[in-house]
Amino acid sequence: MEGTSYYRIPAQEVMALSKIPIFCMEDQPSVFYKMALEMAETIEEHNREGKRTVYILPFGPTGQYPFFVDLVNKKRIDLKHTWFISMDDWLGKDGRLVKSNSIHSLRRKFEAELYSKIAPELLMPQKQRLFPDPERLGDIPEQIRQLGGVDICFAGIGINGHLGFNEPMEAGIQEFAGLGPRIVKISDLTIAVKASSGFHGALEDIPAFGVTIGMKEMLEARKVSVYCFRDWHSGAVRRAGCGPVTARFPASLLQLHSHASITCSPNALAPCY
Repeated sequence: MEGTSYYRIPAQEVMALSKIPIFCMEDQPSVFYKMALEMAETIEEHNREGKRTVYILPFGPTGQYPFFVDLVNKKRIDLKHTWFISMDDWLGKDGRLVKSNSIHSLRRKFEAELYSKIAPELLMPQKQRLFPDPERLGDIPEQIRQLGGVDICFAGIGINGHLGFNEPMEAGIQEFAGLGPRIVKISDLTIAVKASSGFHGALEDIPAFGVTIGMKEMLEARKVSVYCFRDWHSGAVRRAGCGPVTARFPASLLQLHSHASITCSPNALAPCY
């Protein structure tokens, strides 16, 4: 579309125009439940077929994890042949991962919100819960190679289009799509959004750097499933699906993926103004 007129058109028009399939659920809890169901049902299907399951997972959105834990525990879903790869984590001023007891540590949050709540006899071994490490950046690509690839990359979208900590760049599409795990400078916009969500504007206390898996690992997943639920997601979803493909808005590269989709709540697809 010309300009940014996609910000103003009705949701149904966006869904028709988007180069990434968009699905709209009835409300926010439905978005989280659909994500949890996709996670659980794919694992069940692979277990029946004697196959392993490999996911890339975000810690944002997070509303799916209580639903997923409930499904796993109630249905007795065995995770012993499942690998979870966290997208990213925050770094301290020393360039290393923030301490495990830090309020910013995504390792701590995954343990608290997900792993510690799954029945121990169903949980995968520790070695199958992977996190990017700034001192061992090649480990996750090698692990993915050994596992035969990623089945599904689950994700949210940042207000500037970032996926994981793959922030916007002035780069060619192929160059950007080929980037692997790395240390990144967090954009001022991402810091501002994080500071406004649970930190009451404490800008100086948000880490300035992070470690992330790359666009390469995400785009090479067999499927990419994005879930959006916030009011400001409407602009991000519209730009990702209807705007130009550019490294200046990373989520737009999902237009190039043959099995990418975005699932939204109604507020995350409403006209922006």
